[in-house]
Amino acid sequence: MRRRPEHLTEREEEILGHIRRAIVDRGEALSVRELGAALGLSSTSTVAYHLQNLEQRGALTRDGPGWRTCRLTR
Repeated sequence: MRRRPEHLTEREEEILGHIRRAIVDRGEALSVRELGAALGLSSTSTVAYHLQNLEQRGALTRDGPGWRTCRLTR
């Protein structure tokens, strides 16, 4: 079973905050490009890397193949 780590970095918390707000406001998570724009990152690879790390650490999960289907585990 994957467990959420007790401590996340500031960047990870920032990413989760953007995802959380998007889910509350729009009912779905941001796309990789939208999340990158919100974080000031132009590389979709970098955004996907952060998302994969958060998924592996148990902070979020995906219900489908795309990142828009992610949900927070907390």
